[in-house]
Amino acid sequence: MNRRSALCVLALAGLAATLAMGADKPNFSGSWKLNVEKSDFGPVPPPEKLTRTIKHEDPALNVSSVSVGPQGEIKNDSTYTTDGKESVNKMAGAEVKSNAAWDGNNLTIKYKREVQGMEISFLENWTLAPDGKILTIVNNLSTPQGDFALKMVLEKQ
Repeated sequence: MNRRSALCVLALAGLAATLAMGADKPNFSGSWKLNVEKSDFGPVPPPEKLTRTIKHEDPALNVSSVSVGPQGEIKNDSTYTTDGKESVNKMAGAEVKSNAAWDGNNLTIKYKREVQGMEISFLENWTLAPDGKILTIVNNLSTPQGDFALKMVLEKQ
């Protein structure tokens, strides 16, 4: 095999590996329901009910959430891109800028928002089980009173 043929084989192998890595990214699309028993809300009271409908056509990610708790029913629609570009959404009536990006096969979403006069930083880490039926979202919060994590386990419906 001459040098040119060897370089072509190496280039094709590199391209195939790159395409294979991109194909491994999970797709979060579906209707999801919170399993409160398997979740951990730490110091925050869990919602009575939480559902999410996710439409994921990478890099576009659309999330519609409905939660029911002491404040009643709260609906929220958010749109992200998984390529790290900034997204702007409304949460509880306030504009929130966020960035979503892949970290291996996990998706991370970073954002800050003001809650009761305090700035809180959020770092969500989304993981999809190999069978695609369990979505785990670990949300690390940084507040003036300290840091803590929430874990939501959602089951595909």
